[in-house]
Amino acid sequence: MRAAALPPGQDPWAPIPARVLSRRAETPGTWTLEIAPSAPLAPWAPGQFNMLWLFGAGESAISHSGDPTVAHQGGPIRHTIRAVGAVTEGLVALRPGAVLGVRGPFGTGWPMDQAEGRDVVVIAGGLGLAPLRPAILHLIAHRARFGRVALLCGMRSPEAILFRRELERWSARLDLEVHVTLDHAGPPSQGPGWHGEVGVVTRLVPRLRLDPARTLAMVCGPEVMMRFAAQALIDGGLPSAAIWLSMERHMKCAVGLCGRCQFGPELICRDGPVFRHDRLAPFLALGEV
Repeated sequence: MRAAALPPGQDPWAPIPARVLSRRAETPGTWTLEIAPSAPLAPWAPGQFNMLWLFGAGESAISHSGDPTVAHQGGPIRHTIRAVGAVTEGLVALRPGAVLGVRGPFGTGWPMDQAEGRDVVVIAGGLGLAPLRPAILHLIAHRARFGRVALLCGMRSPEAILFRRELERWSARLDLEVHVTLDHAGPPSQGPGWHGEVGVVTRLVPRLRLDPARTLAMVCGPEVMMRFAAQALIDGGLPSAAIWLSMERHMKCAVGLCGRCQFGPELICRDGPVFRHDRLAPFLALGEV
């Protein structure tokens, strides 16, 4: 699912200046920036991304992590960024009032229209919860349009839990199933620690007892996690065509020109980042694709 095209006259290569409104730490090394572009951007769909430009350093593809309804009503654009290189380290260091560049939105979104009337399973691994957050907020805002909704989250450790307060709020709802599991709970020296599930997130899939005929799944996280999550869903009876993945590759141009993000026959920036599993399955298990 794509959002509207860029506004008439907007150059997809030219970043629009945007001002940082707020900056909030989420986990060690991960921050959320709220920004206000100086000119309107096209409406974006959950799952799409922008290219954020740090002047003098370069740009990076960052998925939307905000509420699409808020953004479309003129509210700020929200991006959750992990500092992993010179550009992202510079982006997360920007203070309110600083200016960066933004161009977009680009890519495909989550299949929210196709999910209507069906049960929905959302599986997130680590920072993969950020690109899924807009889809989750859409599911909540239009809850009556969907059947059963289950969210499975896997994080490394207690301090790495992303959007902890929101997860707690979502867990308290009676119309959502929320399950969080950690790779490890942390040593006793760090306090009372974690009293929930411990183990990889794919172990939670069989517990859902899915109805394969009416279920659609959205998955985002490290590639190996998505591969095993998809297999767990298939083992539970879901067809490959009912499973959607958001892929991550180094996206340089965002318009399918440079080829840096090629994955098999697909260009992630142009044809993705959200793909149906059956399009990617032949390539997911191959090394160095």
